[in-house]
Amino acid sequence: MAPVTVWRSTGGRVLGGWGPLLCVLLGSLVALLMPLVGVDNQCRFALKSFAQLRCQLWGSSQQPPAVQSTSLTVPFTALDLLPRRSKPSKEMKLEAKAALQQALEMKKLGKREKAHKLLLHALSLNPEFVDALTELGTILEEEKDVVQADQLYTKALAISPSHKRALVSRDRTLPLVEEIDQRHFGIIDSKVRRLMSIPKGNSALRRVMEETYYHHIYHTVAIEGSTLTLSEIRHIIETRYAVPGKSLQEQNEAIGVDVAMKFINTTLLSRSGVMTVGDILEIHRRVLGYVDPVEGGRLRTSQVFVGQHIPPHPRDLQRHMQELVQWLNSDEALQLHPVEYAALAHYKLVYVHPFVDGNGRTSRLLMNLVLMQAHFPPITIRKEQRAEYYTALDTANGGDVRPFIRFIAKCTEITLDTLLISTTEHPVGLPGASQDQACPDCKQTIPITPHN
Repeated sequence: MAPVTVWRSTGGRVLGGWGPLLCVLLGSLVALLMPLVGVDNQCRFALKSFAQLRCQLWGSSQQPPAVQSTSLTVPFTALDLLPRRSKPSKEMKLEAKAALQQALEMKKLGKREKAHKLLLHALSLNPEFVDALTELGTILEEEKDVVQADQLYTKALAISPSHKRALVSRDRTLPLVEEIDQRHFGIIDSKVRRLMSIPKGNSALRRVMEETYYHHIYHTVAIEGSTLTLSEIRHIIETRYAVPGKSLQEQNEAIGVDVAMKFINTTLLSRSGVMTVGDILEIHRRVLGYVDPVEGGRLRTSQVFVGQHIPPHPRDLQRHMQELVQWLNSDEALQLHPVEYAALAHYKLVYVHPFVDGNGRTSRLLMNLVLMQAHFPPITIRKEQRAEYYTALDTANGGDVRPFIRFIAKCTEITLDTLLISTTEHPVGLPGASQDQACPDCKQTIPITPHN
């Protein structure tokens, strides 16, 4: 009671005769505000619901925080709150149509380059503008770029399967593109035969294969964002000593790829029989084992989102993985060209995205396993090709996997060219004591110019 008595005594001296009046005013204010408490709660609930609806339809106005990983792991319950790809507004669609009309006028006038730019502008405003896709494909086809034209017709049909002009154009380009692809496979096969004819004891071949091994580790982790240099990668693999000043996680990622590659070379390649889910899990367990041994070799238990692609829910992963290995062992897959088979194996695994991390590295290793089983050399996707690599994967997610197969075929040919050039002998005739006594057994292939 003492504190209350003190407060009353002090308040009486300070407020004087205003105390009763202030009490009346405060009581009236409270009486007015009490009914608004429920209204405030209703308003907050309505605003929250509107914000969620806006986020579902148009995406958040704020950019998501930057993350180092290529995939974002979030609880599955947040699926409905993720930002969606923004749709073109009515004004943008009208502007895209106007650009298409201007492009047609420019084409009639013979200004094909201007028409090309206008069509690209229309598609930047509305990427799913089927008429613009078809018209741009027509221009590219007339310029003899049949592969790109066919890709645009395919995209148009993925959006509008009954589009008559796209259907007719696609029927015209499809056999031509298939012939081009098969011709490319034939060139690759001839280069593989040339490589296989080189004796295994060739010192140049052994040396370049050793260098290719380190290059593969360097590029496959660099694609994921590693800052390690090629010399640092080699130092880590050969000595297992850490490089000062560099992230231990990055160094452990490089070691994981090295261990996984050795597992493939020493175990999976020498073993006969069908491929299993356990084989893929064992590859991943080594890829991630030095970085996250808990998640290494284990299917993810949370939903992941990779750009605009939403991989299967965790509860469906086991079924998807079983379907993947069934396809890998099927006659349909084994009858494909090895490059096409390897590219599809890579894509199917990365599409399922069965792991929290390390999906890209594991998919590239699975691709090389398929290639080596067919007596092809393992290929390297260089870090300089990162944008082209991911663009091809995005196109595959959109329904056309052929650009990704062509990309892997190009990487295969680059690898073969590197190996063949490195193992080709270029004898040079060295000058003797005088010009009249040149070595008759030496063929001079590189001209020697005398110094002034």
